[in-house]
Amino acid sequence: MDGRPGEPEDAAGRPAAFSRPVVLTRRRDFVATSHGLRRAMPGFHLQARERAADGAVGIRVGFTCSRKVGNAVARNRAKRRLREIARAVLPRYGRDGWDYVLVGRAGVTGTRDFAAMLAELETALTHIHGPRA
Repeated sequence: MDGRPGEPEDAAGRPAAFSRPVVLTRRRDFVATSHGLRRAMPGFHLQARERAADGAVGIRVGFTCSRKVGNAVARNRAKRRLREIARAVLPRYGRDGWDYVLVGRAGVTGTRDFAAMLAELETALTHIHGPRA
C-alpha cells in the first residue's frame, strides 16, 4: 500500500479515490448534474456529469429526497441508505473528476433490499461510463 496507514483500498489494493466523499452542497452543482447523464434504477435515480477538464480532481456526490419520499424520518433513512451505498461502491466504480447525485424514490429507497441497491449502483455506474455508440 502506497498510501497512509489505515487508508481504505479498492478491490485492486490501490488507495481508494476517497475515504470520505466530498459532498455536494451548492444548488448550482445539483442543477448542473441534473443536466448530465442519467440512469433510473428500481431503488433510486443516478445523475452524473463530468466536471470541466481543467484539472478537476476527486469524486463528488450529492443526495436528495423530495417530500414524496415521505416525512422527515423516511427521507433521512433513505438518504442514509444512499450515502452508504455511495461509500461502498463509488471508490471502485466512480471516476475521478465526476459528480454524482443519487435521488431517492418514493416508497422504495427506504425499504428496498440493501444488497440489491448496491448491485443497482454498480450497474448504473457501469452503464454511465460504458462505451458510447
